[in-house]
This record gives sequence, structure tokens and C-alpha cells, in this order.
Amino acid sequence: MNGFVVVGVDPSTRSRAAVDWAVDEAFRRRADLRLVHARYGGTEPTEAQRLDAEWARVAARHPGLTVAAELVDGPPREALIGAAAGAELLVVGDRGSGGFPELLVGSTSLYAAAHAPCPVVVVHHEPVTEGGVAVGVEGREAEGPVLAYAFEAALRQFLPLTVLHTWSCPPLLGPGHEVPPVYEEGHVAAEHERLLAEVLAGWRERFPDVAVTTSVVRSGAAKELVAASADQRLVVVGRHGQPNGPLGRLGSTSQAVIQHAQCPVAVVPL
Repeated sequence: MNGFVVVGVDPSTRSRAAVDWAVDEAFRRRADLRLVHARYGGTEPTEAQRLDAEWARVAARHPGLTVAAELVDGPPREALIGAAAGAELLVVGDRGSGGFPELLVGSTSLYAAAHAPCPVVVVHHEPVTEGGVAVGVEGREAEGPVLAYAFEAALRQFLPLTVLHTWSCPPLLGPGHEVPPVYEEGHVAAEHERLLAEVLAGWRERFPDVAVTTSVVRSGAAKELVAASADQRLVVVGRHGQPNGPLGRLGSTSQAVIQHAQCPVAVVPL
């Protein structure tokens, strides 16, 4: 039995970009594709007709792909989370047909990225067709799912992988506090280089066909990942925020990258 990829469908042009990305990804994974449209507060027959038309367009893009289409009653965010149960991946556009045009990313897309039981890809309009895959790594043991997703994505598409690791100097303490040990920036940078090399050693052996480039910089993670997105096909981040925190499960870095990246962003639960 094949796995499946779920993609949210609505009348917006951004939804079409997400659907096209999901079609190609399902084909690469040899997975089935499920088109899901949430019918909330109405039962217009045009919704079913629109979904049928989208199904026909998708089926023509990859004739060998198994595609199913489903109308779901209820709010879009609940419909997508429910449909993603058991899925390999959930794909959403950065903004749907509702909401406010000035929003960078819609509330439904952010909710899906924060709550889906599987990895979520947020597709920004007209994603780039050049570049590779970039992933942000802190160096935690729990980041295995993020690295696995990034390496597998690069391997499936025969793309190079850039692994980004950022660091910052210890804060200076004010009067009345213990002064931290003196450190030299070059030594701190070298230690982070060593940390990243250790983290990646096993992954390089597991994926010898993936060309890996590393970047260790003194900077903010969100800043560097957003900058990298300008010439990448995909950016991969982890989701390890707290459910009841101010930003929910996404965390500040993941949310900033989703909001400002110029390419699709994969959010992987940890």
C-alpha cells in the first residue's frame, strides 16, 4: 500500500502553486495524492466542480499518479489537520483565498505548520526552480527527523544540501554579576565547526550521494535561513516549540522562516 501526500485546495492562485508542488513531490515519493477542499458555511455546487477540474488538471500532469479528491465540511484548518492523519506530508499554500491580502502567510497555513501530525511544506507563490536544499541545525540530538527529511529531499531530487549552523557569543554581564571567562571568537567558531562535523558524520555516511556544504556563522538562525531561501528550492526547519508558548509549537525561528522565505519551507515535527 502506497503512502500518501495531502494538499489543501482553494480557488486562489497560490493554492495552485501548492498543488503543483505537491503533485511533483508525490510523484517523486511514489505516493498517492489527496486533494482536500474544506467546504465551510456553504454547499455551492461550484466547489465540487472546481475540485473536479483540479483533479483532472493534476491527473494530466503525472498520468501514472493515483489522485483522490475530497470535499470536507468544516473550517479549513481542522479539515487539513484531520486529512493529514497518517500522511507522509501535508502541503499548503502560503495564503488562501480568504483573510487579508497584506498577510505574508495566512493563519490556516501557520496553524497547519504548527499542529499537523506529519511534516508540512508551505509553498510560496512561484517557487524558484534552481538551487538545492538548505537545512538549519542547532546541534541537538533530537534533530534527527529534520536532517533525515533534508537529506532524503536532496537525494530524491538529485540536489546539493547546505547545512546551516549559527551561533552567538555569550552575553556580557553588567555590574554586580560574575564576569564570564574570557573567550576568543575564533576558538568559539572552531568549536561550533567541530560540533557540526560530529553531527553530520553519520549522515554523510548514510547518504554518500548527497553533496553537502556546511556554513557555520555568528548570526541569527532565522536571518541566515531566510537569506539562503533566495537561491534554494527548499528550506527545512524543525518544529519544537511549546504548545502553550507565545508562538505555539513553531518557535520563533520556524515562524520567521515561514513568514519571510522566498522558497517552499518544510516544517518537520521533532
